[in-house]
Amino acid sequence: MGGPSPKAEFPWWLATAAVLALVAALFIAASDLYAQVFATVAKGIGITVFVTVVAFAMASIIGLGVALMGLSGSSWLRQIARFYVEIIRGVPILVLLFWIAFAGAPAFVAAWNALTSPLQNAGYLGELLVRDVSLLWRAVMALTIGYSAFISEVFRAGIQAVEKGQIEAAKALGLSRTQRFRLIVFPQAIRTILPPLGNDFVALVKDSSLVSVLGVADITQMGKIYAAGSFRFFETYSIVAYIYLILTVGLSLALRALERRLRHQHEE
Repeated sequence: MGGPSPKAEFPWWLATAAVLALVAALFIAASDLYAQVFATVAKGIGITVFVTVVAFAMASIIGLGVALMGLSGSSWLRQIARFYVEIIRGVPILVLLFWIAFAGAPAFVAAWNALTSPLQNAGYLGELLVRDVSLLWRAVMALTIGYSAFISEVFRAGIQAVEKGQIEAAKALGLSRTQRFRLIVFPQAIRTILPPLGNDFVALVKDSSLVSVLGVADITQMGKIYAAGSFRFFETYSIVAYIYLILTVGLSLALRALERRLRHQHEE
């Protein structure tokens, strides 16, 4: 059917968003109030980035492991992987965050102390207390566990999308299972995996705001503190939304550029 191709279509939405972002930046710079709000809220950017990057990296590693378990030849491993994915995906991230922070962390501390009691009695280790496990790391672990289930399904679908004939050809060449995965399967699967994996990364940036319920000083928490003290709710949460939009839209554009680059390399 007729109509311009996607390559020929000018990204008016991006141009509009860029102009609005520039106008907002100039307005923030010209207003003492908004500049003060921005300076306060921006202190949480580092924590937001840290939580997002660390949680996503660990979730990707765990997710890949769960995906490989789900594709293994062992029925037990497949059942364990499916159990993990279905149970974790069935729990809301916020509920998982509370559970890890206030139930999982104390249980971990109790188990650790029980396992290391001989070393503690001998004076080699001190007793671990619940307060020694920071709320920041409890939040990171909750996001890691929550997103690993979703990411595992992304990896599983990408790996299964690779043509069976290429895997059989690699077997015929005498490549081991590890070599087949590293040299044949994964390089092709990554092109299928990257778009949904990028979507999960952007979603994690937004869901990282949930760590504020534990008092972790991210962007949202810094905004809550400033708004509670100044009663400038409109200004504060407008700045919070602005910063998150800059982060998420910027990441989305970077990921799209990476996808196009990979696609061009594959076509060449």
